[in-house]
Amino acid sequence: MAVEIVMPKLGMGMSEGTVVEWLKNAGDPVKKGESVVVISSDKIEKDVEAPDDGILLKVNADPDDTVPVGEAIGYIGAENESIDDQLAKPEGARSETSAETTPNTVLEDQSEPNKNENTSGRPVLKLRVSPAARKLAKGSNIDVHEVIGTGPHGRITKADVLNVIEAKAKERNTPASIQQSMKDKEPTTQSEKRIAGDDRVKVTPISGMRKVISDRMLKSLQQSAQLTIQMTADVTELISFQKKAREMYQDEEDVRLTITDFVAKATILALKKHPKLNSTFDGTNISTYESVHLGIAVALNEGLVVPVIRDADTLSLSEVSKRIRKMSIDAREGKLAGPDMIGSTFTISSLGTSGVTFFTPVLNPPEIGILGIGSIYDQAVFVGETIEKRRFLPLSLTFDHRIIDGSPASNFLSSLKTYLETPFKIVL
Repeated sequence: MAVEIVMPKLGMGMSEGTVVEWLKNAGDPVKKGESVVVISSDKIEKDVEAPDDGILLKVNADPDDTVPVGEAIGYIGAENESIDDQLAKPEGARSETSAETTPNTVLEDQSEPNKNENTSGRPVLKLRVSPAARKLAKGSNIDVHEVIGTGPHGRITKADVLNVIEAKAKERNTPASIQQSMKDKEPTTQSEKRIAGDDRVKVTPISGMRKVISDRMLKSLQQSAQLTIQMTADVTELISFQKKAREMYQDEEDVRLTITDFVAKATILALKKHPKLNSTFDGTNISTYESVHLGIAVALNEGLVVPVIRDADTLSLSEVSKRIRKMSIDAREGKLAGPDMIGSTFTISSLGTSGVTFFTPVLNPPEIGILGIGSIYDQAVFVGETIEKRRFLPLSLTFDHRIIDGSPASNFLSSLKTYLETPFKIVL
């Protein structure tokens, strides 16, 4: 009997997921544990592995389809094995046409049969439309033949239909005289519309993890009053302290004791001292936590993820170091699960390795604070009557000004600075 590939549940709040890309085609052999499809939730993009060896008999959901958690999105079985009628495509991912679709099957538009009539005897190029795009177009009275597809092989995606809807809305709100003036001036070819006089351009629809990040960042900026304050900490002594500490842990491969580890531990201590920063805001209620659940931003090729160290205030410096290292490795290998990236109360983001000093980190909702770590730089300063070379770490704190005022935010940053400048307090 065929084995189902089901839409996984990546977090407690996840009720449905979106198919991003099939890595295998119907008819391809697959091995148990091999990645066959990429799906995404509102927080993460993840590969789904084959539950058994066999042949990918059927793909039950196309890219851009939204499927309820637990529903089958594909089937694996023996070669030439038939699939019972009751194993039909789930309603939420079913195309409105009667055609069965797989990544190798072109979905032919049948809303206007005359469009595909051919009197020349030559093959007719079929219109490729994702089910989500077709459904949206039908509900918005949009003719899919008017839509320019930007997906693979010219496939029309939901984003393409949304662009047409937006354009028509603007047209309705623009006087006829202005519309005509705009038409007279607009480029006549697709390449001119992209970049005037240059067709050497790659158009990539935003999707998957990048789409999730885009939506969350825009929502964060639109729904909070974000303010960033900055400060530097003299970490000359901390760097010396770090070198000595690393010598003590040189036999433990999973303990690196990086500057980020020290900053993380110092941040935890500062949050315990200033608990208002260890809060979340849902638009109505402020939740202040006794435990510190620290998010550590990790950069990936596809975007950014924020795994969470739960109850970080109960951990020693070496334990914090181990957690950060393990989370970073898991994130880059795609091993993080949904629960690993929810529930943070404060986040740290670092651009130090990129040579950036100060920057403006964007809040990770519903948190009300995020710390940005810059690149350490050298500076000559007076120490008494002599000039010494000291090393400074840039700190950028973004906070929600609806909940926290400048004074308590600066007090938190001052406490963090004190811990970093007197490193023995971090480990006591």
